[in-house]
Amino acid sequence: MAGIAGPCSSGVLFRAREAGGSINGASMAQFDGLRQVESMHMPVNGNKSNGFAFTSAPKCRTIKAMASPTVSAPKREKDPKKRTVITGMGLVSVFGSDIDTFYNNLLEGESGITLIDRFDASNFSVRFAGQIRDFSSKGYIDGKNDRRLDDCWRYGIVAGKKALEDANLGPQVLETMDRTRIGVIVGTGMGGLTAFSAGVESLIQKGYKKISPFFIPYSITNMGSALLAIDTGLMGPNYSISTACATANYCFYAAANHIRRGEADIMVVGGTEAAVMPTGVGGFIACRALSQRNDEPHRASRPWDKDRDGFVMGEGAGVLVMESLESALNRGAPIIAEYLGGAVTCDAHHMTDPRSDGLGVSSCITKSLEDAGVSPEEVNYVNAHATSTLAGDLAEFSAIKKVFKDTSEIKINGTKSMIGHGLGAAGGLEAIATIKAINTGWLHPTINQDNLEPAVTIDTVPNVKKQHEVNVAISNSFGFGGHNSVVVFAPFSP
Repeated sequence: MAGIAGPCSSGVLFRAREAGGSINGASMAQFDGLRQVESMHMPVNGNKSNGFAFTSAPKCRTIKAMASPTVSAPKREKDPKKRTVITGMGLVSVFGSDIDTFYNNLLEGESGITLIDRFDASNFSVRFAGQIRDFSSKGYIDGKNDRRLDDCWRYGIVAGKKALEDANLGPQVLETMDRTRIGVIVGTGMGGLTAFSAGVESLIQKGYKKISPFFIPYSITNMGSALLAIDTGLMGPNYSISTACATANYCFYAAANHIRRGEADIMVVGGTEAAVMPTGVGGFIACRALSQRNDEPHRASRPWDKDRDGFVMGEGAGVLVMESLESALNRGAPIIAEYLGGAVTCDAHHMTDPRSDGLGVSSCITKSLEDAGVSPEEVNYVNAHATSTLAGDLAEFSAIKKVFKDTSEIKINGTKSMIGHGLGAAGGLEAIATIKAINTGWLHPTINQDNLEPAVTIDTVPNVKKQHEVNVAISNSFGFGGHNSVVVFAPFSP
């Protein structure tokens, strides 16, 4: 979402005024590369300062930055205890819950965007979304719990268990393993929104005594990780992260660091979301961030196209099994790809608008490559955040151009053009799309590319899939609050 490009970093709400020149009374800093080397706090209106200057928030802080000089070629991690590989994937999507079916639909340029029929949206100004239909949790959640659970947790549990199955970590195998060394981080941007809305409705209409005892447990955002761990007995690091639409990438980054620090051997990681319901859709309409192309839902999500008018809501879950190379080799696990590194930063600018200078995102990309031991020249595929918002799409593209000086070999695409914006699940679904691109050698198209913005000069894989051998890929996710996240994947090489 936000950061530099996100569903609600569309620049249509709370539009920030760009500021130039000095920052009145604010902290003035100079940067050497990405390291702050000098900081000076100036008092406001002659008042004594306690180290912080409180002023009206600047609309765009001017931060001097320059690229760090390259001293030597970057070096990738060699220690098998710290190298992190992907050994399983699981999802719930608008195209179903099978990985190959999901990616084949993407390759064919199919749109999963349709009119909403889960509730009566006839009086809503936006009446379409990437709504999941015919979802079944049979074999993954028992009937009693399934009836009680919010869809957010149903999607997350099914995607998580499918990822474990894909990694050859079914219940019988898990019983033989040290489950204190296996953790779960499945985040969400919104949490159990249906459970929360139902609880509030009960309170208003019937009084507090009619509130369900599951109201709080099924609303709070940590429950995705907790329920999956309870079902599988995984006792390692367990928590959730909620950074709006950057959530899943934040989870990947955190999980890999647990493995690198030796705190876990395996992590079940991703994002889940189920906000296609009245409160969710109505809330984003109030943000003025959604496309209103009700007459052509399948053509509404159109990243980088001149006629885009906002993002399209989606939902689902995307989960990876991340594992130390040593653990994967010891148990003979299938290795699908390698996670090389990642980074998270903050724009420190505005609740919903991207920074006009793009520093938050460009620095996040740079830091992710440094963490991965990868040079910009090695990257030849970007799965972009690309939400189809007016300001966000171009802001992200500008940041990409700042980091990658030669883009002749790079291709970028927008998964959201077909499945909509999965919010907290977006990074999980897009990580799977990125890894499938690595495995298959085919990039899915960015559909609805009819009138490309002239400023977009990198191949966006318009409308038709392309064959492309991926060397190193990055996947971008940005969220409200200025949260930026980038993760780096590559084919596994022993």
